[in-house]
Amino acid sequence: MVSGRNDRQVKAIAEEVERYAATQGRTPLREEGWTEGEWVALDYGDVIVHVFDSERRDYYDLEHLWNAAPAYRPEGVASAT
Repeated sequence: MVSGRNDRQVKAIAEEVERYAATQGRTPLREEGWTEGEWVALDYGDVIVHVFDSERRDYYDLEHLWNAAPAYRPEGVASAT
């Protein structure tokens, strides 16, 4: 999850994510939120990228929800913490 200060930043961040993913041969299976630019979701199947504006990120607080979820890490994959 990442956030921008306004709809222009949210869209620019999401565009950069798509640009990078394309260099890796990845295209999103589904995209949502481009029109409003408050919350853009890019679904790559095994990875979902959420780009929020600051207000939506605070309101939905997905980090809090995911903290309660069990972590799955395949063998040999280091933790990001």
